[in-house]
Amino acid sequence: MHAKIAADIILLTHFAFILFVVFGGLIVLYRHRMAWLHIPMVLWASVINLLSWRCPLTPLENRFRSAAGQAGYEGGFVEHYVARLVYPEGLSYELGVMLGIAVLVWNLMVYAFIVYRINHSR
Repeated sequence: MHAKIAADIILLTHFAFILFVVFGGLIVLYRHRMAWLHIPMVLWASVINLLSWRCPLTPLENRFRSAAGQAGYEGGFVEHYVARLVYPEGLSYELGVMLGIAVLVWNLMVYAFIVYRINHSR
């Protein structure tokens, strides 16, 4: 029972991490100090996607699922959970790279706007 709860907590943490990476720049618009947390997370997520690495949370979640008597899964978090929602037929390597680039570009645009706003508010 504890292993299943741990696996679910890791799953929710993983999902929250992804949401913060994608939308955290909007929080930084109003809380500039959050950039110190957000920027490293964006870089980490982008590197994982662009180099097709597996996030360390995925094998950890699988280990707890296995300990709870549940089946783990192959591939990474995005392929297993997110791709099923967005891309029912699966996530190709090329699409994963494009998602990584899209996250970087989106956040660069948000930060460019933040810098512009800071420079023009003085």
